[in-house]
Amino acid sequence: MSLVSEVTAVVGGHVVPIEGDPIAQGTLLIEGGRITAIGGGDVPVPEGAERIDAAGLWVLPGLIDAHTHVGIAEEGIGWAGDDTNETTEAVTAQVRAIDAINPFDQAFADAVAGGVLAINVNPGSANPIGGQTVAMRTWGRTVDEMALRHPSGMKSALGENPKRFHGEQKRMPNTRLGTAAVIRRSLWAARDYWARGERASQEGDPVPDRDLVSEALVPVLLGELPWRQHVHRADDIATALRLADEFGYRLVIDHGTEAHLVADLLARREVPVIIGPLLVSRTKVEVANRSFDNPGILDRAGVTIALMTDHPVVPIEHLVTQAALSVRAGLDPTAALRAMTINPARILGIDDRVGSLEVGKDADFCLWSGDPLDLTQRVRAAYLGGREIYHWDQERREGVYASR
Repeated sequence: MSLVSEVTAVVGGHVVPIEGDPIAQGTLLIEGGRITAIGGGDVPVPEGAERIDAAGLWVLPGLIDAHTHVGIAEEGIGWAGDDTNETTEAVTAQVRAIDAINPFDQAFADAVAGGVLAINVNPGSANPIGGQTVAMRTWGRTVDEMALRHPSGMKSALGENPKRFHGEQKRMPNTRLGTAAVIRRSLWAARDYWARGERASQEGDPVPDRDLVSEALVPVLLGELPWRQHVHRADDIATALRLADEFGYRLVIDHGTEAHLVADLLARREVPVIIGPLLVSRTKVEVANRSFDNPGILDRAGVTIALMTDHPVVPIEHLVTQAALSVRAGLDPTAALRAMTINPARILGIDDRVGSLEVGKDADFCLWSGDPLDLTQRVRAAYLGGREIYHWDQERREGVYASR
């Protein structure tokens, strides 16, 4: 995607930078695809700059959904578009979500229309260790040009899903204790693989034969890659914390349906929770305690939270719907906006580029008709790198997308 080179000024809008107080009748200056100035009416607009009139509109950074299966679980395609889980083995740390994403999946357009300009795409939760995740923008022709960070995490799953998938195949794991054992075995093998490689390098000996599974896990053990733990029940969260203590990796809780029951433990250990999906029924035992109350409980306990759709479980354009309903249930509105912007950006390691409107960051933002937490409001225009990629045509009552 080519970036805008001339100066663009977004003027007159209600600017919500996320990191800092809202600015009435604010100004955003953009050059070379990045934000160069932000402030009130006193920000000088260079002569000849392209002006975007945001009067009466809200200006916010693009929303971020930190847990999706967009592009690997394509909608309306069935078997041919399902590349979510490589279930032929229990441990597939070597697989990469980036290799299976179709950027022309309809969900990418839906994301943009819903103000979601960045996502994290995860492999599924059938395996104890499922593979590498990728953080990416939601508009472009190829995943490579859309990627913001790759890999952005290692997917792992505890609880019902791996137990069911592999138990039905009459192979390990078919219990919770078996799932934890599979994870331990793989991480110990990766630790030994790394140690042999280091020793061989120091002593000038031949390096060990390449092991793609262990090689993919080494960055987790070195603290370079977060461990993205699919987990719902409080007892499984305790197992996730136990494993993290054993191996010293950076833990992120995904789903966290019962995280509120151990919120004090998570807050004390500074373990973030990407909570959701929330706009769903209680379809299995693990999610019996699903509630819109839970994000607020976690936030008030001091846990860093991000909201997620788990698309296609909840359609991605309803990320903000879940936020609004969580606010109705007690989540602070400012915390709700942070849970869709700067918090997921930090969890994904892309906060140097997106997640807030700050000088030096990418000019990825949306113009909303009003407060996004008011569900009668909508995205009027979306921009990536200062380039308009979408606007709502009020006369035709439809969204208009730019070329990719």
